[in-house]
Amino acid sequence: MAHVAGTREYLDKLIFLPRPGEENVFAFYDHRLEMFCKDPRMMLIPLDDHMIHRGDGVFETVKYLGRKVYQLEAHLERMEKNCKAIFMPPLLPWSEIKELVLETARVGGRDEGYLSIFVGRGPGGFSIDYRECPRPSLYIVSRKFNHLPESMWEKGVRACKSGHPAKPSFMARIKSVNYLPNVLMKKESVDKGCDFVLCFDQHGFLAEGCIENVVVVDQDGRILVPELKNALPGTTLMRALELIKDEMTFVFRPISEEEIYEAREVILLGTTLDAMSIVRYNGKPIHDVRPGPVSRRMRELLVRDLEENGEKF
Repeated sequence: MAHVAGTREYLDKLIFLPRPGEENVFAFYDHRLEMFCKDPRMMLIPLDDHMIHRGDGVFETVKYLGRKVYQLEAHLERMEKNCKAIFMPPLLPWSEIKELVLETARVGGRDEGYLSIFVGRGPGGFSIDYRECPRPSLYIVSRKFNHLPESMWEKGVRACKSGHPAKPSFMARIKSVNYLPNVLMKKESVDKGCDFVLCFDQHGFLAEGCIENVVVVDQDGRILVPELKNALPGTTLMRALELIKDEMTFVFRPISEEEIYEAREVILLGTTLDAMSIVRYNGKPIHDVRPGPVSRRMRELLVRDLEENGEKF
């Protein structure tokens, strides 16, 4: 039976307790202490932080490769908008948060990885009332990059329709820490034996993947982009469109499921993926069941953009 431990005993046991995934954490920053730390066993968030028990917080994840952080400004701009949307001013100016993010990468001491940034309502109680929290929290983590097999780009991937509906518009467009629908979609993809699942809105129009945007190349060679009413406007999606705008025509409009079957290409876009082709949807072939030229071009442009414009640390 558990007993009441003193502070020292509790901390000693905590330090030596096995922690799954600790090898994937390089460094973290906790603004309550204004310290960086490289021991993942010390990466702790108070249970009474409303970000934990109410989902009252926002986050962003950026990648860095070759010691260059990609699209940090775009991610922080979106985070600032999302903080304003939920009436949660950050503790620090965004320029200072940016420097803390880069310093977390430096402290981690690796050439590649992810940087996850969390702004929460802060600790102070367990009710739903935001007034319990005297000030917001800020946590930053540097962690291992998830390298996918090159075959996923060379051969393409399979996707299927999700049984979970797209999030309501307001929630879909805020990158909050409430990712339960996304988690359930990921589980669904595993259970169905698909690489990815795609969800649809209440009108039957394409929304997004569990953490990816998706676009369609139609028979006229145009890139069709969902209106993003029920999907997060992804930084990778928006950057890819900006990079390819002089080469391709793209249109934001509702996309039906039938148009997926008729497409020349169906492309996933995200931080880890860059651009990746779906070659089978619900078991049916997309065009010639091979990654298409638009997907390959988008990936080429994104990889080059990181190399040329990534922020060094």
